[in-house]
This record gives sequence, structure tokens and C-alpha cells, in this order.
Amino acid sequence: MKIGTTLMKWLVRALGALPLGFHYACSGFFTWILKDVMRYRRDVVMTNLSRSFPEKKYSELESLSDGFYRHFGRLLAETVWFGGCRNPERLRRQHLVEFSNLEVCEAAYENSPGVVLLNSHFGNWELTGGFLSYDYRPEAERRNLFSLDDMAVVYKPLKSRMWDEIMCDNRCAPILRDGFKGYVPTEKVLRFAVGHGDRKMLYVFPTDQCPYKGAASNDTVDFMHQPTKTMLGGASIAHKFGYSVLYMSIAPVSKGRYEWGFTEICRDASKMTPHEIMQRYYELLQADIVKYPTGYLWSHKRWKR
Repeated sequence: MKIGTTLMKWLVRALGALPLGFHYACSGFFTWILKDVMRYRRDVVMTNLSRSFPEKKYSELESLSDGFYRHFGRLLAETVWFGGCRNPERLRRQHLVEFSNLEVCEAAYENSPGVVLLNSHFGNWELTGGFLSYDYRPEAERRNLFSLDDMAVVYKPLKSRMWDEIMCDNRCAPILRDGFKGYVPTEKVLRFAVGHGDRKMLYVFPTDQCPYKGAASNDTVDFMHQPTKTMLGGASIAHKFGYSVLYMSIAPVSKGRYEWGFTEICRDASKMTPHEIMQRYYELLQADIVKYPTGYLWSHKRWKR
């Protein structure tokens, strides 16, 4: 298994070394395979879309479904390419992601004991590992408030240990050489937060997944016209420590361009309940989805019944 994982890592890394244009040229093939050959979760996609947009006609839902698969094909292409960005300068030159209002995140970090960024499966969340490379301001204008030691990216482990390790290597590609140690599985994040309670931290939480089966802490909110079970981990940690909470959007503005923006939910999470925080988060996410409906992960079994 270890040899197989190592070989697969090197294969993904070798493919990632190819130009992004090559990967985009292949994305149409990925789309065709997923949508027309494998028919990958077509029923799940259409069911999720029809429940989320009850006002749309079937033809409109089909059009959204086709747009989602095109987006999904590009997402896979970008994710493979991202794994080849061991040199952050390569990522910067491509200018794939740009902050729209980094100053909001900087202000929250500067004026709070810590910050929790709540993100989702919207746009291309796999690019989060390039966070420190997306500030294109001249060196003299950068605040440089964040460092690798101050950041933690929370993730839900994959069922396959091999692919979980491969994706860890891929997601952290631009920062691996700097010894990043903040890639934290969800089941260990509370212990991590307590252990790092003496320093100011910036947490990135993917928050739109279903709670673990039998999870002790979860809640139900309204999202896309449906009662939605949600995890409370990020909101609960922010509430416990009085952190700022920001909604983090990675909007798919156009092919090859994502706009990464921040919206403040609260400056002191101890003054809101985790439920209130999560309801506001889902309101902001829903607004993004309505604006860019094909950019969400509609193939995810988000609303299990």
C-alpha cells in the first residue's frame, strides 16, 4: 500500500507539472466521462437542483446540471495542476485566485484573539492551500499578518487511506516545503484548538458537509429551501474562545479565475450561539449559489433522507 501511495503521489505530481492550459484542454474529456459515460451521480445532481430551485423548469435544471459538470471537470483539472505547485511562485504567476477584500480578514485577525473562516464546496475549495500566495499587492503594501504557524486547515478524512494521504499532499503542495503542520482532521480539531489556545490562530473550516453519523454536536438550519443538518465544530470553537467568524467565498467568476472574499459574521462569537452563526453562514452561502448556481458541488449527498 505504501509503495502504491508513493507511486500515485509522484504520478499526480508529474501531471501537475504540466501547464494549466493542458489540464483545461483535458477538462472537457473529464466532463464527458463523468456526465455521459459514468453518469456520475446524475440523479443526485438533478434531485439536489430541483429541491434547491423549485421555481425552475426541468429544461432549466438540465442546463444547470450541464453547467455543473463543466465546472466539475475544470475543478478536477485545476486540482491536479495545483498539486504541481511546489514552488508558490508558479501559483502566483497563474493568478488563478485573487482576494477581493483581504483587509476584512486582516482587520478581524488583528482585532480578535483568533479567526474562524467558514468555507464550503463552492468554487474550487481545493485551492485553499495557496492562501498565502494570493496576495498580489506590492511587497511594501502587504501586512504579512499571517504565517504558516498561525494557520490550521480542517478537513474531513476520506474513507480511502491512500487517497486521503495523496489529497493531503496535493492540497498542501505550495506549503509542504515550508513544513506546514496545520492540516487537522475534524475529529482532532478541538484538541488542536485547546493545545494552541495560547496563540492567535486562523482556522479554515469546510462547513457544508453532513455531520458525522452519531455526531454529538450538530444542528438543523434552513438552506436552499430545505431543513439542513449541519456541523457545529467551527462555530462552537469560535464561540468558546470568542473568535471572529468570517464567511469565506471562492466565487467562480470565469474560467481560470476565482474571487476569494470575506464577509464578517461576528467579531466576537461568544455573543452569538453556534446555531445563529451557522444560519448566517448558510444565508451567505445561499446568496453565492443563487449568483453562481453551477459552482456548487451538487453531486454531494448533502441532503440525505
